[in-house]
Parts: sequence; structure tokens; C-alpha cells
Amino acid sequence: MIDSAQTLVQIEPARHAPAPKPDWLKARAPVGENYHSLKRLARSLGLHTVCESAQCPNIGECWHHKTATFMLLGNLCTRRCGFCAVPKGRPQPIDYDEPRRVAEAVAALGLEHAVVTSVDRDDDLLGGARIFAMAIEEIRRQAPTCRVEVLIPDFQGNREAIRIVVEAAPEVLNHNTETVPRLYRVARSGARYERSLELLRYAKELNPRRVTKSGVMVGLGEETPELLEVFRDLARAGCDILTIGQYLRPSRDHLPMARLYTPREFAELKAEALRMGFRHVESGPLVRSSYHAHEQAASTRMAAV
Repeated sequence: MIDSAQTLVQIEPARHAPAPKPDWLKARAPVGENYHSLKRLARSLGLHTVCESAQCPNIGECWHHKTATFMLLGNLCTRRCGFCAVPKGRPQPIDYDEPRRVAEAVAALGLEHAVVTSVDRDDDLLGGARIFAMAIEEIRRQAPTCRVEVLIPDFQGNREAIRIVVEAAPEVLNHNTETVPRLYRVARSGARYERSLELLRYAKELNPRRVTKSGVMVGLGEETPELLEVFRDLARAGCDILTIGQYLRPSRDHLPMARLYTPREFAELKAEALRMGFRHVESGPLVRSSYHAHEQAASTRMAAV
């Protein structure tokens, strides 16, 4: 009699090696003294950077040049957007000393153009707006020659919150549209496409001479006609700067990437957007909201107005 246990054949599951990244998606690893110095500075001041929290692929390049995007209102977001790597949860009470520490970091780095963003704090819309205004004021006090760019949440469309930030007079006011309206339900939890457009329109209405900016990801499953319609909507809202970048899936818990756009496709999208009247378009696989932010603002010739 044959022992059945001896006849069993163990079959190893096939393991498919992940396809190598194309050259245009390879970013420089974060190394060097400037990178470690900036990291130590952020830790010593109890600050967060969106560069780390959102796993930005440009962290090596940007931190090497002593540029970073500081994140206000802690490190826990009250929304659960399907694309975003920033941690989610119930945040701590607002830290009203945070703007002073951000300004201290900006001054210590000698930045000419500081970018400040935040998590969503739907628990305190006006408090979140005031923190942005305080950060702008503190940076102006501690680093008077530094231009300030803010990347703000939608504040649930609260006009008073938007007005508080706009009246603090940042050189650039950025609010990302992120994707096409059809994908908002899965990609942008709690957000509304028309609300984002209205924020940009209202900011321009409050101060027509101030630069406004928005960013869009590609590769989530959008169609080109949908994407171009978003560009047209942003142009009609008076948006001055547009950034277009490739969505990269942070983990298996996030939305899958539908496809990779090639550098040629990014160039074509840029050409289409420029024809719609944007003052500057930054378009490429690794482009993110604050990538080359100083050059973007300077190219509009409006940031110092």
C-alpha cells in the first residue's frame, strides 16, 4: 500500500516580481546632510512635513535644496481620501503655538518661498483657518523677505474661513482639485468638486491680484475629455497655476493606479492647459503641488503684488 502522504506534491504559489519602474518615475533617494538637518529641525520643533506624511517622491530632491512643505494642525486628518497617505483619525486639540514654530523653521532654513499646508480639520473650520493666518503672520515677522504659499483644505465651503486665509494675504493660495468629478465619491471622501471650484472663484473675487493655484492627479481612471474639462473649469475660475502629476499608490489600502502616463502625455496635457490661459503649468510624472513652487510663483510675475 502506498502512503498517500508520500505522494503529495507541494506546489509553491507563483511569485510575480513587480515590474520595474520606468526611468521617469525614479526619484533620488533622500540622503545628504541637508536632508538630515531638516529632519532634525522638524523633530526638534515638533513639526510635521507633508513631504514625509504623504510619502512624496521628491523628498530627496527638495530637502537637499532646503525646501519643505510644513503641515499645520497636527498629523491626523479627519477625512479618509482614497489616494492619500496622511494618517487618519481623531486629531488632538489645535496647537496655537504651531505657527510660531513653523516660522522659526522657515527662518532657520533661510527660505525664500515657504509652502504651508494642513490636514483637514472638519472639527474646527474657523480654528483651522486662523492657524493658517497666524502662520502667514509669523513667517512675515520672523522671515520678512520670504514669500508664503498656502495649500488649504476646502473648509467645507465656509466662506468666513476662506476669507480669514485670503485676508492674511499669502502670495499664493493653492487648493487642489485632485481628480475629475466622476471619481470624487471614491477618491475624495467628504469633498465636492463644485465646492473646490467655488473656493478658488471666491478667493479670486476677494483679491483678484493674488495668485491662485490648483493641482490634479492622473492615473486614477479618468478619461482625457474629463481631465480637459477640469482644466477648463479651473481656468474659468481664474486659477493662475496648474500642477499635473502621476498618482502613485501609497499602499494596498489605497486606491489602485489605473495606468501610468508617459512624459509625452504629460507634455501634451501641459500644452492643452496653457492654451486655456493658465499663467504657469507644471506637468510631469513626479510633479506634486509644491514641486518647484518658487519657480511657479515667480513665473506668474504676480507673487510679489
